[in-house]
Amino acid sequence: MIATELATHVATLAADPKGINTQGIVTFFASNIAPILLAVLGVIFIGRASRGEISKVLTSSAIAIVGLAFIAGAATLFFVGDALIKLIFN
Repeated sequence: MIATELATHVATLAADPKGINTQGIVTFFASNIAPILLAVLGVIFIGRASRGEISKVLTSSAIAIVGLAFIAGAATLFFVGDALIKLIFN
């Protein structure tokens, strides 16, 4: 009886392959990694501003904001592309 249940379980696992959970990975980075990186950037900017390097802080802030815009645009294109593929092939 146990051998039959084991064989059924193994057959079920073999028949139902799982892919990479890309949505989970994106959610993990967005909820855990991005806030930490932004906090580090904030500490660096505050440290530079306290030394009187306001011009460098503004330049770095602008570069960081443009970088975040590019990342957001790439994520948007990823989801739009996914929606288009599902629309065309379904």
